[in-house]
Amino acid sequence: MSNTYQNILRQIEFNPPAAWLQIKTIDMHTGGEPLRVIVSGFPELKGNSVLEYRRYCKENYDHLRTALMFEPRGHADMYGCILVPPNDEEGDFGILFLHNEGYSTMCGHAIIAITTLAVEMDWIEVKEGDNELKIDAPCGRITAFAHVKNGKVTGVRFHCVPSFVVGLDRTVEVKGLGKVTYDLAYGGAFYAYVDMKKNNFDFDLSSDSYRFLISSGMDIKQAVIQQDPEIEHPFEEDLSFLYGTIFIGDSDKPEIDSKNVCIFAEGEVDRCPTGSGVSGRMAIHKTRNEIDLGETMTIESITSSVFEGSIVYEEDYGPFKAVIPQVEGTAQITGMHTFCIDPNDPMKNGFILR
Repeated sequence: MSNTYQNILRQIEFNPPAAWLQIKTIDMHTGGEPLRVIVSGFPELKGNSVLEYRRYCKENYDHLRTALMFEPRGHADMYGCILVPPNDEEGDFGILFLHNEGYSTMCGHAIIAITTLAVEMDWIEVKEGDNELKIDAPCGRITAFAHVKNGKVTGVRFHCVPSFVVGLDRTVEVKGLGKVTYDLAYGGAFYAYVDMKKNNFDFDLSSDSYRFLISSGMDIKQAVIQQDPEIEHPFEEDLSFLYGTIFIGDSDKPEIDSKNVCIFAEGEVDRCPTGSGVSGRMAIHKTRNEIDLGETMTIESITSSVFEGSIVYEEDYGPFKAVIPQVEGTAQITGMHTFCIDPNDPMKNGFILR
């Protein structure tokens, strides 16, 4: 055996110089959608609320968002989160969501994953049955429940913020697609919901149409932003923007009610059915009398992962008749990382090639 190979077997740890920033993460996925949970090494964020922490991060450490989400450490569809203090003593913790474009207001897949991780890491006192967590997202407080059986998480469900319909069957002219019919709704983020049955597209919701879904979803998003002045949250200006386009169609599986493909941020494709998107859909279906309290709907993603959506109750929310949706799914841990940022690396802040 060569001396070099013996050295390889003996020395497997790299000790970065003191000037290098080290950020530790736990990586997960929910229905195929990644989540990079930043657990240490990120500089302290200043503020007194989740929205203030988000603004401070954007203004001071956005280069670390790109370093961790972009290549070479991530990729165009990477997603991440930072845990921060809750808004008040009744909350367990706060959470910021990171992606290729910036910072989203709500992320259901991240809520499912971080609730799972809270049990796996013993961040809470774990008991058999339901374990409740109160999580402060930028859009408001999310109540999540991790169901534990024999010490293991078997599933997570969460109650989203009030979700509501802004308008149904609106139309917008989109270059290359013609007149597109869509619904505008909010489920922690605003989406344009596009029913494949109401639009004459020459693509479907399969992975074979991946590129067409991205380009069409982004074109629809930009056209709606230019046309629709009603993308306004009734209480928070920071939440008043269109996050993405969600294409809705039929599943090939008879036991599944529907299929979602969400194109969000800067052309990211959600691998899971999109928790905030499912929340908005619950409001749409309730408005159309297609679902009622006590009923459930199964929604499939482009990777065939499934979320279950339902409605907990209704309430008035500003000028809107809103629903409190429940979304259920599962998440898994995929690895642990220590990312090093060499201050002399010309690509230390990351890049994206799509």
